[in-house]
Amino acid sequence: MKTIKKKEGEAFEALKKEFCYANIMQAPRVKSVSVSVGTGSFKDKKKIDIVLDRLAKITGQKPSPRGAKKSIASFKSREGDVVGALVTLRGPQMFGFLDKLVQVALPRTKDFRGIPPSAIDEMGNITIGVREHTVFPETADEELKDVFGMGITIVTTAKNRAEARAFLTHLGFPFSKHEKGRK
Repeated sequence: MKTIKKKEGEAFEALKKEFCYANIMQAPRVKSVSVSVGTGSFKDKKKIDIVLDRLAKITGQKPSPRGAKKSIASFKSREGDVVGALVTLRGPQMFGFLDKLVQVALPRTKDFRGIPPSAIDEMGNITIGVREHTVFPETADEELKDVFGMGITIVTTAKNRAEARAFLTHLGFPFSKHEKGRK
């Protein structure tokens, strides 16, 4: 099975007729992948550490804890309290994570019917929500309590939504057949 890095290298040949590319540098590429997790509902320091540890296992990189920008009394949060974690992947770790996401995690997702095409924004980036972190193979053997979701943003150099969809389809991302919402 081809990796996403190899498919990205073949994107110019696959898409040059459709988008009239004259140069290989015009073909879209994946720039970075950001994985973010909100820990706002966890007040216990141990649970936050568990989330940070599991996110590090999934991505292969230490997450950066994110603090609250303002104190909000009704949410019982103070400025600087850890309310999330973020990992930005580039290079070989990014391609390894994308391979794992497309080939293992998304097919293991419960009731998965494809990524909605409306997940691609106007600038050619895509944001995918994963409800349970347990779809990744690194965390499948752990206890099923403290399950958390994550947001995965894939930043590409595509210029618009149509170009990004063709590029991501070429990479092997499973899009759903029916578009809901935006056109």
